[in-house]
Order: sequence, then structure tokens, then C-alpha cells
Amino acid sequence: MLAWLNPSPAERRLLTAARGGGATPWLIAIMSFAMVIVAAAGLALANAAASVGAAAEHRYSVVAPGGSDVTALAKALASMPGVANIEAVPEARMRGTLARWLGPEAANGNLPVPAMIHFDLSPGSDPSAVARRVHTIAPAATVNAHGSVARPLLRSLDAVQGLALALVLLLAGATAAAIVLAARGALDTHRSTIEVMHGIGATDLQVTHLFQRKIALEALLGSVGGAAIAGLIILALIAGASFVEDLGGGRMLSAVDIVLLALLPIALTLLATWVARTAVLSALRRTL
Repeated sequence: MLAWLNPSPAERRLLTAARGGGATPWLIAIMSFAMVIVAAAGLALANAAASVGAAAEHRYSVVAPGGSDVTALAKALASMPGVANIEAVPEARMRGTLARWLGPEAANGNLPVPAMIHFDLSPGSDPSAVARRVHTIAPAATVNAHGSVARPLLRSLDAVQGLALALVLLLAGATAAAIVLAARGALDTHRSTIEVMHGIGATDLQVTHLFQRKIALEALLGSVGGAAIAGLIILALIAGASFVEDLGGGRMLSAVDIVLLALLPIALTLLATWVARTAVLSALRRTL
């Protein structure tokens, strides 16, 4: 089935003579570069969304008015089943946060500062039971789920991931269209040669293999070259984008993501080869 990959000496001479459309490898390199960059961005966002979602899914906060007994609230939470990782936010940290907006007035002792306690709730536990227990100590306190706060962000990240996938598919479609044009242009350029080959007994499939091999090699060269440049840029971004690592829990791309990105140029080459074969064979059977 893959005999067309090993041309005879005569076919090699025809392949050399059939060089035209030298822009094809460059075009495929650009498409491959863009596809890898867009796919890497989508995978990085997926990892970030997964990390943020996992961190916020079972995380809750108690916010009580200033003057509330934080110690009593923390003890009440610690006594409840399913509650873990209780963290009371010190008043100094709260005032430091308020200082960003209030300036020196945030240090004023007459300014009431709300008490805040973070805790994790195990799956299956009832948040309303926790809220009732908290309200017995601080009736005006509220229990907030981090997941509800992070949900709009996660929806936005999901939308951007969908956009990245759509862009990758659009780039693949554009590459296929460009391959069709390149294949038809090559056929028009070498129509007289094809007629001679038909005259000496060559079949449509043999002629198709000639052009299919040419475009496959050009696609492989262009896709690997474009992906390699994209890989270098991604490595530079990973090394310098600490904010992405913080958002994604210290991981921008996993080993599986890297394998998927490495398979993109191979997939692009296979797509270009299949499109070239289909376009050339269809054109030969229709016009010659």
C-alpha cells in the first residue's frame, strides 16, 4: 500500500522535473506553526481551567461582620464532619487588602473589618448544615462557595478553548483547500507530461502517486519545520510566563499535551497527502 513512497529512478527524475509550486512547503509551515500555537494555548487554558475548578469545587468561605468571634467560628467548623483545612484570615491581612483601596485609613482601629475563614468541604457534605451552624454563632455571617464565584471564569475559559479548537479545524480546512489548489496547479503545469505518461501506458493511479509523493514530502517538510519553530516559542513562553504557571497550578502543558502537539504535524501531513491524492485522482478521472 505504501509502495508509492519508494519511487523508481525514472519516477525520481519525473518527480524532480515536476517541481513547481515551491510555495507549498512554506504555506504548510505557516499553517502548522499557527495550529501548534493555537492548540498549545487551548491545552494550557484547559489545564488552567481544570486546576481552578478542582481547587474551587469544594472550597468555601465564611464572611462575618467585624467584631465576630473568629475563634468560636473556627472551632464550630472544626467540630463538624466533612470540614477540613480550616484557615482563619488574620485581621492584619484583611486590613492590608483593604489598604489597596482605602490607603492609610485601612489601619484605623475604628474601621470594622469583617472576619473571614476558608475551609474545604468533603464531597457529599451538606453546605446548608454548615451555614446553620455558623449562623448560631454569627447570625449575620454568610457562607460562600468558591465554585459559584469561579464559574463565570470557567465558562469563559471553556469558550476560549472551543474557539481554539475551531481555529485549529479552520486552519486544517484552509490547508486542505491550499493543497487542492496546489495539486490542480501542478496538474495544469505538467499536463503535457501526464498525456505522454498516459500514452505509454501509465494509469491514473501511477500518475497520482507521483504528485501525491511530491506533496507528501513538501507537507512533511513544511509541517515539521513550522511545528519546530512553534515548539521553540512555546518553550520560551513556558520558561518566562510565571503567571500562567500560577493560574494553572504550576503546570502549563502536561506530557500528554506535548505528545498531542507533536502529533499535529504528522496529522497535517497525512491530511495533505490524502487531500492531494483525492484531488489529483478526481481531476485525472474527470478531465483526462
